[in-house]
Amino acid sequence: MTTSPADHPRNAGREGRKLKLLAVTACPTGIAHTYMAAEKLARAAESLGHEIKVETQGSIGAENVLSDNDVRDADGVIIAADKDVDLGRFAGKKVVTVGVAEGIHHPERLIERVQSAPVFEGGGPAPESGGGGKERSAGYKALMNGVSYMIPFVVVGGLLIAISLALGGHPTPEGLKIPPGSFWADVNSIGTIGFQLMVPILSGYIAYAIGDRPALVPGMIGGWIATHGELYGMKDASAGFIGGIVTGFLAGYLVVWIKKVEVPRFVRPIMPIIVIPIVATTALGLFFVYVLGKPISWVFTHLTGWLSGMTGTSAIALGAILGLMIAFDMGGPVNKTAFLFGSGLIASGNQTVMGMCAAAIPVMPLGQGLATLVRRRLYSEQERETGMASLFMGLFGISEGAIPFAAARPAQVIPANMLGGAVAGAVAGMAGVSDAVPHGGPIVAVLGAVGGVPMFFVAVVAGAVVTALTTVALVDVAERRTGRAEVAAPVAPEPATAPEPALVGGGVSADAVPSGGGAAARTGSEDVPEVLCGYLTAGTVSTRLTADGKEAAIRELAGLAAATGKVTDVAELVRVALDREAQGSTGLGEEIAIPHAKTDAVTAPVVVFARSPEGIEWGSLDGTLAKLVFMIAVPEAAAGDEHLRILALLSRKLMDTDFRARLQGAEDAAAVLRVLAEIR
Repeated sequence: MTTSPADHPRNAGREGRKLKLLAVTACPTGIAHTYMAAEKLARAAESLGHEIKVETQGSIGAENVLSDNDVRDADGVIIAADKDVDLGRFAGKKVVTVGVAEGIHHPERLIERVQSAPVFEGGGPAPESGGGGKERSAGYKALMNGVSYMIPFVVVGGLLIAISLALGGHPTPEGLKIPPGSFWADVNSIGTIGFQLMVPILSGYIAYAIGDRPALVPGMIGGWIATHGELYGMKDASAGFIGGIVTGFLAGYLVVWIKKVEVPRFVRPIMPIIVIPIVATTALGLFFVYVLGKPISWVFTHLTGWLSGMTGTSAIALGAILGLMIAFDMGGPVNKTAFLFGSGLIASGNQTVMGMCAAAIPVMPLGQGLATLVRRRLYSEQERETGMASLFMGLFGISEGAIPFAAARPAQVIPANMLGGAVAGAVAGMAGVSDAVPHGGPIVAVLGAVGGVPMFFVAVVAGAVVTALTTVALVDVAERRTGRAEVAAPVAPEPATAPEPALVGGGVSADAVPSGGGAAARTGSEDVPEVLCGYLTAGTVSTRLTADGKEAAIRELAGLAAATGKVTDVAELVRVALDREAQGSTGLGEEIAIPHAKTDAVTAPVVVFARSPEGIEWGSLDGTLAKLVFMIAVPEAAAGDEHLRILALLSRKLMDTDFRARLQGAEDAAAVLRVLAEIR
């Protein structure tokens, strides 16, 4: 975008005072758009005669971090980000917040707006520009913030409990037990601590994303109260993770409200560290105990009585209802009602009700884990890793393994869980499956506590499959409705995002992939500089891309990469690159596309470059056709952040209009390499 001084009355650097500006750029994946926005803002400020320092919060960490001195001397701050950025350090400064795309397409406009932006007082959200790029809702980002911090606690706690039960557990009338004082009992206790912290962490970091640091303590304590039903009259159950989500949002918005209260100047320094946390924690805790806790306890009591009246009805209907309840809140009052109802009947000789519950208990973690395998591209890398842990937890009857998925997408995951749980419970009830111990999952069948083992496994498998298929269908529909077809949560672009292989034609070999024909680089003995640490060579440059579509172009680029001898499986490389495109287009605008893949289909990093004279539709932000296409492929295990570093270097340099023009006009591969050698 070109402008003249007349277009910019704020052109103080040329016609008046030179401004000192700061900026922070960030996107959910922390890759190319982060650095493109940084480069655009830097060039715009330079052209207008201003100083600017840009902090990038990318996947390789924060770079060019803004110091306290930078903030003190700044005239204004631009936040171009599609994820949460800590704004507390910018209190007292003019702050404008927009999406990262706005930083790429309208940097000059942002520099104008920040000069008239309101001063950020340090409480609540920063003022927005009014014309910024598309951002996720504050509630969604807060929820995902809590889920991302909760996941490690679920995985570590759940796997430690599962391992200790597998190696040290024995079926008893009280359930699957580990001998007290044993080594595995200690391991189980450590895992239990992880589970106890899970919901408080979820609640605390939801609150933190809304109300900043003062909301962290009330959020965590509120989450702890939600999971300890004895505080509000529930001896054997609690509000569970749903209660934790409620306390997280309540704490966050309560803190935001308290921050708006006018207080004397001498009180302000202690507000965020003493007054706000104490007031918010006390108010939230008492509200949950005396207001929310009573209805939850009432539901628990009356559900138990209702189930007692159903013991003489159809076993299929009872099994379906118990399965629905087990799957609804995974440790909450509805789940505990069904579980305690089934376990309480064991002593009276009725083991079939517990059999229905035991079949439903593992369905949620197994189904959600299976969903991450069935439709991988709908899930982030972190979610896929959690899915594998969830599968493992499901084998040991740890239903909490599905909580991260339910917390992130409650409207899609909870109904799918309930449908699968109902199927499992109904099948178990129809077959008369029994369970002699108050525990569920395949582990109890392996240890001999289940009667009717074959039908027990049929029930579990049927329920898990129904849950998985329903989940991917509902998530897919939800993504399409919001205009983000096939995109999951904000997430890193590693190719483990792979969808089902049906997306890519099978059996593609290196010979079957177009290699770019005679347009591939041939420099003979001509001396050419090293480019991108040697990852891009004469053999991986094509001055004319023959493909006319995105998928064909990726196949052609993969063929060039295969010619280096570093590609062991071209079909897999193509698949992974296309999977990344399904997650979100790598078309960056300005006629640039950078498809990338992190996969063990390559043995070493390789970068390919090709030009398309006519351009290829790549779904770019600005609608331009891609004429300069780079493909980056790095090994899964040994690459570390190498592909992120390469992407950052490319993204910055490609924002230079003159650089792009020289790259377009380079006569042959050697000339292309000489231009690209400028990337440092």
